[in-house]
Amino acid sequence: MIDAKRLSILTESAKYDVSCSSSGSARANKKGGVGNASIGGICHSFTPDGRCISLLKILLSNKCVYNCLYCPNRAEADVERASATPDEICELVMSFYKRNYIEGLFLSSAVEKSPDYTMERLVETIIRLRKVYNFNGYIHLKGIPSADRALISRAARYADRMSFNVEFPSENSLKLLAPQKSKEGLLIPMKQLAAEKQAFSAEEKAKKISKFLPAGQTTQMIVGASPESDGRILRLSEAMYRKFSLKRVYYSSYVPVVHHSLLPDKCTGLLREHRLYQADWLMRFYGFSAGEIAGEGENLPEEYDPKCAWALKNMHLFPVEINSAPLEMLLRVPGIGTLGAYKIIKARKFTSLNFDNLAKMRIVLKRAKHFITCGGKFFGCENISSVRTLLALESKEEKYEQLSLFSTPETSLSALTGQL
Repeated sequence: MIDAKRLSILTESAKYDVSCSSSGSARANKKGGVGNASIGGICHSFTPDGRCISLLKILLSNKCVYNCLYCPNRAEADVERASATPDEICELVMSFYKRNYIEGLFLSSAVEKSPDYTMERLVETIIRLRKVYNFNGYIHLKGIPSADRALISRAARYADRMSFNVEFPSENSLKLLAPQKSKEGLLIPMKQLAAEKQAFSAEEKAKKISKFLPAGQTTQMIVGASPESDGRILRLSEAMYRKFSLKRVYYSSYVPVVHHSLLPDKCTGLLREHRLYQADWLMRFYGFSAGEIAGEGENLPEEYDPKCAWALKNMHLFPVEINSAPLEMLLRVPGIGTLGAYKIIKARKFTSLNFDNLAKMRIVLKRAKHFITCGGKFFGCENISSVRTLLALESKEEKYEQLSLFSTPETSLSALTGQL
């Protein structure tokens, strides 16, 4: 069994990866096995700041041969080193699971010796966990860039989700801050998994075999450690969603845990990260393109959310009539989220809607009223400068923090539902 000191080192070293939330897997328990991955995601226990704590998040080793400048485990860093064997990780997972500490595993590793050596040990760990220890719970495996294709493919047959973190939006920044990594080494495995999953989907239906990477892929980008704009970040995210069918792109605001002349001295802050998540939501669920949200070299405004920013740039399209506007246009009105838009479409089949009806649907009228009419009536402000000021003042009242266990729909509607 792994000792307390090594456990502390390996879990502390793993905390900087945020792309570990679980969802989308429905791996059923087997007779004599332990664990069950829920289709709704197994993360159900949260810290006060909203972070899920039901996954064991650990490195197999923090002995890294790479020298990524931003990483606390880089080769030149003066930190305590530790590693664990596949059986030690398996025993730890089973012990924690039986005590109801966790329901799943997020397993990663520093690159020890070589990418293939490290990936072999990671694959061995999850195979032993599945076959020897009969663990059927959720497993998220962070793959090793530039590892052998066969190892990556084999890992995907046993993991529920895999991730290869892009880290930076441009190849220039990657070469500068992570010289041993390459764009191809990161993107080729993601492309491989996307193609294999598509091929396996038809085979799974025909032969009813076990699922291939049922919870898909994710990736992570560090925001603020390199000079790329939000527009550049969003374009890369949009391309990866389209090409690799990613479940999520995670954005991690830069924190200077390592000091270097090529890195900023200050934290990026949560507000920029928050705006990127809002923009990401618009791309995935509201029909926006990255180009509409921000220009190539443009950053998202801090004063208000990106949907409001787009609407203010396109005031010639507003106001729209609630009782006749198509769904695509309703989704672009600030204050009307996806749930609200579908409620409006459904309700107006039976009656003509007014502002009181919208309030009962929990449409955010203090934002939406500047961009809509109800039965031809307009209650918003006609002066664009005044609208801009009012939206900015409203935005200052928002709390840019992760969803808490104690949040309510009244206090955190956007965080709970993603509505903008």
